Amino acid sequence: MKKILLLLSLSLAFVSCKNVGDNEFILNGTVKGVADGKTVILERNSDSLGVIAMDTVKIKDGKFKFEGKVPELSMYSLTIEGIQPRSYVILEEGEINMEIDKDSVFKNKLSGTYHNEELTNFNGIGLKVQKKLKDFEGVNQVKMTKAQQAKDTATIRSLRAQYGAIQKEMEESTYKYIEEHPKSFVTVLLIHSLFNSYAPDTKRIEGYFKKLDPTLKKTSMGKRIDIKVQEFLTVGVGRQAPNFSAPNAEGKTVSLTESMGKVTIIDFWASWCGPCRAANPEMVALYSELHAKGLNIIGVSLDKPGDSAKWIDAIAKDGLTWTQVSNLKHWDDPIAATYGVKQIPTLFVLNNKGVVVAKDVHGAKLKTVVTQLLNMP
Repeated sequence: MKKILLLLSLSLAFVSCKNVGDNEFILNGTVKGVADGKTVILERNSDSLGVIAMDTVKIKDGKFKFEGKVPELSMYSLTIEGIQPRSYVILEEGEINMEIDKDSVFKNKLSGTYHNEELTNFNGIGLKVQKKLKDFEGVNQVKMTKAQQAKDTATIRSLRAQYGAIQKEMEESTYKYIEEHPKSFVTVLLIHSLFNSYAPDTKRIEGYFKKLDPTLKKTSMGKRIDIKVQEFLTVGVGRQAPNFSAPNAEGKTVSLTESMGKVTIIDFWASWCGPCRAANPEMVALYSELHAKGLNIIGVSLDKPGDSAKWIDAIAKDGLTWTQVSNLKHWDDPIAATYGVKQIPTLFVLNNKGVVVAKDVHGAKLKTVVTQLLNMP
């Protein structure tokens, strides 16, 4: 009986000490070096309305406090008068303590709740890499300047490679954090940020999203990731181009993989397609100019069954000297089905990793995209 009473008393003590109700938050902030009376604004980002101010308080004795209901688990920002840039906090149920470093938001310390402690943890990882980069710059700045003045390309390349290797550490640390923290909201933010790269690794992103805790998938940010992942299930910008094989004009089976260049254009067309034939001179000119620099094209014809001769004749008349394949199945072509092609001409531009970086661009814009990709290291 005494044990039961002891447990009950401990339980009541815990309840009485709890300062925050269900679905409520308290944010206790401390900031040094900022005068009392300065304004602190709690803000959230809206996709349609931009940054929206949610609440405002004044600094008193170097401290400030926000409290209220948690709309949902999400990242919020704090704008403090006299400090740039914004500081960030994850609004979640509980009492959040925040120590703000006015000189570097990455040195802010958040505690009291799981997701905010994880935000501090991840920022600490970034700070270590930043310190390495800063130390490297300090040691090698003079060396780089002298190498540039002397046009010492070997030294310049070496220093850039070493700098890049340190930057790579941050990338690998990010991947490691995502893999090891499927329950952290920081992981949701990091997965979403992976879409911002020039050529997102969609397979990696899909894998990370599948491993996320179910509660995180239900957040607004989680739902946005899910929508983007579903969009990437069809072939589009940012998606790995599926490999395919089909007979060429000589009857030999040719694959996309063996036809890849530094930049590759997949051109869906047909001999019977007037707009396709009208666009061919532009493709011939582009190929003639840039093939030697790494551009390859593979044409996929949607010609009709029995029209092999018409297809081969069109290739010759239009001067299409690059790889051409066709299953001669018209709109039932399996490659067109895989790529979601519903009309022609349709083209996809792939980078050297086989990722689609542009779709249905033509003329000057197509040339610009291809040239930029060819000039990338």
